[in-house]
Amino acid sequence: MRNTSSKIKIIGLLSLVILSLATSAQQLQPAGIFTDHMVLQRDTDVPVWGKSTPGEKVTVTFAGQTKTTKAGNDGKWMVRLDPLEASSQGRDMTITGKSAVTLVDVLVGEVWICSGQSNMQFGVSNVPEVRGLVPFANNIRSFEVKRTVALEAQETLSGEWKNTHPASAVAFSFAYFLNDLTNMPVGIIHASWGSSSIEAWMPRDMTETLPHFKTIMEEFDRDTIRQTRIREILKAPNGWTRQDDVYLRRQPNILYNGMIKPLVPYAVRGLVWYQGERNTRYLSGMPAVTKENWFHRVAGMKEYGEVLTQWIGRYREEWQNDEMNFMIVMLPGYGKGTVSQPAIDPEDPAAESWAWMRESQMEALDLPHTSVINTIDLGDVNNVHPKDKLPIGQRGALLAAKNMSEQDILASGPMMSKVIMLDNQLVVHFDNATGLKTVNGRAPTGFWIADNSKKWERADSRIEGERVILTARNIAKPIYVRYAFAGKPEVNLVNAGELPAYPFRTDDWE
Repeated sequence: MRNTSSKIKIIGLLSLVILSLATSAQQLQPAGIFTDHMVLQRDTDVPVWGKSTPGEKVTVTFAGQTKTTKAGNDGKWMVRLDPLEASSQGRDMTITGKSAVTLVDVLVGEVWICSGQSNMQFGVSNVPEVRGLVPFANNIRSFEVKRTVALEAQETLSGEWKNTHPASAVAFSFAYFLNDLTNMPVGIIHASWGSSSIEAWMPRDMTETLPHFKTIMEEFDRDTIRQTRIREILKAPNGWTRQDDVYLRRQPNILYNGMIKPLVPYAVRGLVWYQGERNTRYLSGMPAVTKENWFHRVAGMKEYGEVLTQWIGRYREEWQNDEMNFMIVMLPGYGKGTVSQPAIDPEDPAAESWAWMRESQMEALDLPHTSVINTIDLGDVNNVHPKDKLPIGQRGALLAAKNMSEQDILASGPMMSKVIMLDNQLVVHFDNATGLKTVNGRAPTGFWIADNSKKWERADSRIEGERVILTARNIAKPIYVRYAFAGKPEVNLVNAGELPAYPFRTDDWE
């Protein structure tokens, strides 16, 4: 009996050893973002990472550089290539250890993540002007991140770089004009999902600095029924339904876990963010949670600015890059209001409109290496998904080209610098106002002024050089001005580059 027992123990130990060896002998594999046809970011250190057998020596060779490292006890390895010059010539990257991986046709240029909700997801095929660019596109590559979620932050993702344009109309338009302006390859990593909130794209640890997000995640953690349903959807053998799709994308945190975290720390110039619509239902605060409105537990428009700036900072921390560029696409014109005030005059400067969200989005400019793509002259009064996506890409490309070079490019529209009270007039001074004019040759529109009575009147306006002079018949001493501060304002003020003036207000009351 003792011999039999000893044999059983020995066999058991051997099985554990064999299992341990099988676990540790992991095939050399780069992270999922590294595939044939990829684009690497120029002029910065380029991390290349993956997994292999623990302790294995791994060597990465590309563009005349050779970097070597050793995999850690967990099998993870990473090297950093020195800054690379832009190149449209496809070259091979070899990664060798006990085995070898060769990635072919690798370019070097400008790499951007394009993320957000449905207006970023909005397809090329839906916009004839953007679709017409396809035959003329050159040196544009794309990586479409699979739309999925995860309850825990992930390190891997599925997908591949393709030698073609991204599916998103905004992302492709941006890539097309950026390539045209710089004559460099452009790589787009497209990670968007319709009706997602900014909270969906937040790492969990942002609960430490944002009380509303802490509340949301505490509710999420207590809701075991919700978590069980998410797991069941992800395991469904035949994929998920339309209803399941909506359910997943309206959750907090888990889009970040599945779609953004696995990209870190792939070298990029920056991120284009077209999101905000999901956070416009309430002017301020979150509604009480009910069975019907759980997915509206998100920051309101007035809080969005603080959330956005913290989110940018947290992503920069994740990428370990304080100079990572962020371009925010301003929400364009739209004629509906909030839950409490849904029917509004789209030109009313006092209505609960998207004007408040745009003001919050502009708070991103308080941070370095940020810009806001002005869309105040675009949009559709009745449609939350307008088709005028091409100008967004054009304006984004101008901003990106200016930010990455020392060229004197007129990349943004007039921006209010100060307002001076002069007798019965308000004199508005602008930056970026070279060639200040209107697109139709008429007086500037979209200006409203008020005195201490807080009653807004349409202003009579005229251009004098790089200034706009405002008066109103019924206001003897105007104090405040709101410009384009409405859901769908009628605007016509531009500079010599035909770029629209940014909306603003000078009052601090609501």
